[in-house]
Amino acid sequence: MIKTFSTTTAGWQAELDALLERKQITPLEVEQRVSAIIADVKERGDAALFEYTERFDGYKPASLVIDEAEIAAAAAQVDPALLQALETAAKRIEDFHKRQIEQTWTYEGEHGVLLGQKITPLDRVGVYVPGGRNAFPSTVLMDVIPARLAGVPEIVMVTPTPGGHVEPVLLAAAHIAGVRRIYRLGGAQAVAALAFGTASVPKVDKVIGPGNIYVATAKRLLLGTIGIDSIAGPSEIMVVADSGANERIVAVDLLSQAEHDPEASAMLVTPDAAFADKVRTALAEEAAKLPRAAVVTRSLEEHGAIIVTRDLTEAFEVVNHVAPEHLELMLKDARSHLDQVRNAGAIFLGYQTPEAIGDYVAGPNHTLPTGSTARFYSPLGVYDFVKRSSIIEFNQTALKALGEQAITLARSEELEAHARSVEYRLRAE
Repeated sequence: MIKTFSTTTAGWQAELDALLERKQITPLEVEQRVSAIIADVKERGDAALFEYTERFDGYKPASLVIDEAEIAAAAAQVDPALLQALETAAKRIEDFHKRQIEQTWTYEGEHGVLLGQKITPLDRVGVYVPGGRNAFPSTVLMDVIPARLAGVPEIVMVTPTPGGHVEPVLLAAAHIAGVRRIYRLGGAQAVAALAFGTASVPKVDKVIGPGNIYVATAKRLLLGTIGIDSIAGPSEIMVVADSGANERIVAVDLLSQAEHDPEASAMLVTPDAAFADKVRTALAEEAAKLPRAAVVTRSLEEHGAIIVTRDLTEAFEVVNHVAPEHLELMLKDARSHLDQVRNAGAIFLGYQTPEAIGDYVAGPNHTLPTGSTARFYSPLGVYDFVKRSSIIEFNQTALKALGEQAITLARSEELEAHARSVEYRLRAE
């Protein structure tokens, strides 16, 4: 069911890299189709959006907008226990992300120079939320709450509504998170509408949120016209485990990501070969019990791996090479190994911390870097919804003290107007 290899066997690195490589490729036909949709929306605006909604979602909407009243009314249709769970999650997400809020700061340096950094929230943000059978209310909370805490004055949400239907729990989550306007839009056309603006859809500064390959490709192609969080790929989990872990729990944790998508990746890294065999057996047994057995089987066969290392030191070398979205350290005294992790989206410590708890109620964001991009990307946070502007104020004393050095550097770069902009001020004393 799942590939197993040892770091003592020649060629194991190439085999691992082959598993990772598939996340880097966008088929040419997808990129061409997305480019055409983007160009069409830019040219025809709402007319294109209504046509794509009819084609892809299978109905003609009277309006693209789901208004505040409809959003609020949805909460009444949701099971009270589910609503309570959403509210608990929202509070914990807010409590965690409040600690990320940045403040404008300044200081007075030598010669009375004022320096600092101004923090300004983005004016308008678009949040993409998958719809239909892939509707995840937890994603609404994770993506909207940090934007609200950052002080973004206008947050708009887009979500596909196949057949005109939107899950009430999705609207209830939007209401709890503070969304006041939702558009019945999905796919590349939704990202394009947010990037350029149409008669119905406002132009935004940044688009965030996960989606399928068409959404991810549109975000990549429009980067520069808009800001984006990251280009999301298939879900990933890597578990580093020792023999103190329960093999059946390790197996279920791996399956928790494999059940997302046939393209999802689940990997176990362990220095214990006997334990690896136990997990392999448990994976087969537990996978057969799941409603999405066909999905998890394909995921494990095509993108999963069990890697047996010489020791834990080498296990962490594998971790940092892969840079997984989710990393579980199912190790005795897991905290003591935290410094060995350089590349991971979210780190779950110990035997009692399943990745799923982070998806819902722990508090940290579950919108995480995928496809090994944890080497340079971070989880979504309040800092993704603000801009930082430098503050600089010189007086005559400071300009006199530092100006000659600036003139020297400007002329070394053959930028004479730069030099004179300082020089003329020094002459004007």
